[in-house]
Amino acid sequence: MKKLFYSLFALLAMGFALQACDDTETYADMKEKEREYINAYIKSEGIKVISLEQFYAQDSTTDVSENEYVLFKDNGVYMQIVRKGEGQPIADGERTEVIARYYEYNIKEGDTLTGNRFDASNPDVLTIENKSGNYSGSFTSGYMCSAYGSTVPSGWLVPMPYINVGRKQPIAKVRLIVPHSEGQSTATSYVYPCFYEITFQKGR
Repeated sequence: MKKLFYSLFALLAMGFALQACDDTETYADMKEKEREYINAYIKSEGIKVISLEQFYAQDSTTDVSENEYVLFKDNGVYMQIVRKGEGQPIADGERTEVIARYYEYNIKEGDTLTGNRFDASNPDVLTIENKSGNYSGSFTSGYMCSAYGSTVPSGWLVPMPYINVGRKQPIAKVRLIVPHSEGQSTATSYVYPCFYEITFQKGR
């Protein structure tokens, strides 16, 4: 009788263990769900996705009236250039201070995370460097710095070759859909995509 009891107990324990394994979400599962969240967001927002080839053929612009976003297949970022801005792109070898105002939205949860676009007195300040077309950046102050640390998300740097970073109005404005792999530290850890609307203006 005891053997039967222990056998049944062992089978039950094994069943619970297998169920627990089945409930464990793998990284591949999370990435697939992220792709589903992005696709659903694109559909709900009526976004027209264009290829990089079409983007270049349009003089590196997106038609805002058509709600066009260009997809960068190598990193999964979608970008809409609302305004290219006055001034010049950050030159090769240049390291410059940039002022950013933005809005951050968690596509997975459907919720606003951070932002300062309505807080004129507290812009995010960052330093961006261009080395032969490879951009890097670090926040020195602002909401993003406080929330996620000093590293600028790779997705924020994608627009840099295509916009002008100057001091005069109208300043550059972009919208981005950023997968976790190109996002801020928490998005990277928990595998969720974010939408951003950002303006970039030259600092000092």
